[in-house]
Amino acid sequence: MKKKNKRLSAASKEASPDVEGAAEEKKENTEPKEGCTAPGTPDADGADNQLTSKLVSAELKRERNKLRFKRLLKSTVYGLVIVAAIAALIATLVLPVIQISGDSMDPTLKNGDIVVLVKTTKLERGDLCAFYHSNKILIKRVVGLPGDEITLDGDGNVFINGYALEEPYVSERGLGECDIEFPYTVPENQYFVMGDHRESSIDSRSSVIGCVAYDVIMGKILFTVWPLESFGVPS
Repeated sequence: MKKKNKRLSAASKEASPDVEGAAEEKKENTEPKEGCTAPGTPDADGADNQLTSKLVSAELKRERNKLRFKRLLKSTVYGLVIVAAIAALIATLVLPVIQISGDSMDPTLKNGDIVVLVKTTKLERGDLCAFYHSNKILIKRVVGLPGDEITLDGDGNVFINGYALEEPYVSERGLGECDIEFPYTVPENQYFVMGDHRESSIDSRSSVIGCVAYDVIMGKILFTVWPLESFGVPS
């Protein structure tokens, strides 16, 4: 029995270092490793706060960008509306835009051409003007000024105060629709107008139109904008 007890005591002594080693290993495993932070420690709380701060900053940045975009969009829309309003106002009051209808001004202006006018009643001989007649807008060329004496011969040649009028813009001359007597004196504050296409144009040669008074003149043609190949000041 004594020998047996001695053997057990020796075995327990030999096994005790392994138990102690396992306990130490378990203790080491429960300790935080280098570079790792255990939850609930001050370092872990600081990392969480830093992450939350970054997320909040990113969200605030997104909101600021959205607000900036909305402001930019609003200002752009307002700007476009103001520009459109100013353009409409200018087009109505200062620079009206009209489209040519018919061939009475051919070849200078053709059917469908779009022209810009400038509001004025002060016209010179040779100017292209627009005026109101019977709820329509007509385009003609100023031939006679107030007080001028106008004469047309049988071939459609025009004479102003006894001198032949040079008209390089007329391709074919003709008497056209004419029922007034010549010589004809242009009344004060009125213009004698004719279309460049003399055969088809109804103008001041006819009593239907007559001379054009200042108060019905819409303006003078400034330039052609369409078609693009005709862009510029008409001759």
